Amino acid sequence: MADSGGQADGLPLDGIRILDLTQGLAGPYATKLYADLGADVIKIERPDGGDPARRIGPFPNDEPHHERGGVFLHINTGKRSVTLNLKTESGRRILQRLAASADLVFESFRPGALERLGLDAARLAGLRPRASLIRLSNFGQYGPYRDFEADDMLLYAAGGVLQITGVPEREPLKIGLYAPLFLAGAVAAAMSFGALMAADRDGAGQVLDISIQDVLASSMDRGGPNLVAWQYSGSLMHLRMREVRRNAIPRGVYPCRDGYVFFSGALQWYDRFCRLLGRPDLIDDEEALARIEHIEYGEYFDALLYPWLLERTKQQVMEEAQEVGLPVGAINTMADVFADPHLRAREFITTIEHPEAGALELPGLPFRMHGTPGTLRRAPLLGEHTSEVLRSELGYTPEDVVILRQRNIV
Repeated sequence: MADSGGQADGLPLDGIRILDLTQGLAGPYATKLYADLGADVIKIERPDGGDPARRIGPFPNDEPHHERGGVFLHINTGKRSVTLNLKTESGRRILQRLAASADLVFESFRPGALERLGLDAARLAGLRPRASLIRLSNFGQYGPYRDFEADDMLLYAAGGVLQITGVPEREPLKIGLYAPLFLAGAVAAAMSFGALMAADRDGAGQVLDISIQDVLASSMDRGGPNLVAWQYSGSLMHLRMREVRRNAIPRGVYPCRDGYVFFSGALQWYDRFCRLLGRPDLIDDEEALARIEHIEYGEYFDALLYPWLLERTKQQVMEEAQEVGLPVGAINTMADVFADPHLRAREFITTIEHPEAGALELPGLPFRMHGTPGTLRRAPLLGEHTSEVLRSELGYTPEDVVILRQRNIV
């Protein structure tokens, strides 16, 4: 779908208005989830360059351009972009007027910055009593680390997750790009929906203080269980591990003809393993049965598996293993993910047209809602909706908007 932003009739969050003061990754991902389900998300950007995520690649043909950054185009779908110079008094007054019609206000400034802009919780409550303020920051609005700088690597470290990644003999290894920021954005979206429900019930908004460190420390992705385990026993539930194999049955990453698969074997699936290799005779073989519980015999079973794997592609390995009930998965490259027949059958990969970046294939919605499905609408150009919003929402004339531009307010 080519159109960008605004109300999307018939979608589940039609009628919800969000003022988005976030930038980067975590906050914009949270508000993207609302926009894809039909909320009207007005994204406030600086006139002199906009959200810094606009300058994060990849770019088409590796040519940097602020309207073509792949990260921005993915995490800002469906929003309306309004440029506003918040260093000016007029810009701050316009911001307050926009806040007066919002159901949720998301911000990711450094703690204290929003107060200097004249839109703290008390001011917002006066402008729009039912509006909730969602404050997303590295370490929260108070505490000794409140003003610390951070990126995703530092947040991994502070949340306790980094310490348990990698192999025991080496330094910790980082997992994937930006993962804690996307996780924090998803948590912020989910928790802020609770604020919406509370406002419907009570008529009063909430203030949510969301710390990315808190999110990681409480996450079930190793942080939370380890905190509980340490509290109870002084030991950890999850450690850095070199060997995940617990017996002789193959388990772990294995090569095949065109890449790798993750092979998840277990004692209770030994008969399935034998059938997969076309060796049902081994199911009751006394010599083999005597070996399967002893990890030192792993090479014996690996020697049976490797020739079978190297004759097949990773897709074939996965499909044949799943047919006999073995949880084996292809380790996909990004090209594999985009070509994945299952994702294509579910129409997860969505093509949208963007006036600067052209036709884009983007990840779609992570769930399906029957009756009122969401939809991807392209990310906005910088300031694309400034005139539209000022005129339709605040009553400015075209001449007024021109004067605001000349005065570097929008």
